[in-house]
Amino acid sequence: MSRTPQGQRASLDKQPHEVAAMFDGVAARYDLTNTVLSFGQDRSWRRATRAALGLRPGERVLDVGAGTGVSTEELAHSGAYAVGADLSLGMLYAGKRTRPSVPLLAGDALRLPFADASFDAVTISFALRNVNDTDAALAELARVTRPGGRLVVCEFSTPVNPAFRTVYLSYLMRSLPAVARAVSSNPDAYVYLAESIRAWPDQAALAARIGAAGWGRVAWRNLTGGVVALHRAVRN
Repeated sequence: MSRTPQGQRASLDKQPHEVAAMFDGVAARYDLTNTVLSFGQDRSWRRATRAALGLRPGERVLDVGAGTGVSTEELAHSGAYAVGADLSLGMLYAGKRTRPSVPLLAGDALRLPFADASFDAVTISFALRNVNDTDAALAELARVTRPGGRLVVCEFSTPVNPAFRTVYLSYLMRSLPAVARAVSSNPDAYVYLAESIRAWPDQAALAARIGAAGWGRVAWRNLTGGVVALHRAVRN
């Protein structure tokens, strides 16, 4: 864990206690900061995730890495029963204050507190990148999903246009931390954000890992020019 006068950030080996502590530190203004840093695109990304899951009333969907529950709340608009799980107690407490009706519980993506085949669909948004064993997390998501159930991973990815990619990477490493200092309760965490995005696999590489973890019919769709990608799959 790195510490600065502005706060603390996890290292790229992503030890769970470091990641949880880092997100505890950003919980107070997390939703606002995300909206500012994404220029408001976070709302459309949440709507796209819900649409990609194809949820129906009466289905059960698990939102892993739910944070304050803003994504879980969006999923519930489908009529499905949506429950969120997150490693950070600080994020969960913040969510309970602002969204008391949203079911949120503590849970590690590597050891989810649910029986096999408990859900019709699972999703993880901007959190798979923060798990220290991506492949084990994808397998754990498969474990709690019924055969034929759906997965959507919404995660930062690689812009497809080379010129735009250069501008985007410059924003990540230079401008984003500066903006975070103005709005975040722990701006140093956003240095980790930029570093972890830059180190994350591209769309094709992540699709291959999803397919190796018990998921079939893997496909992806780019959002915002590939800044974000939605990976979809079906439980084998």
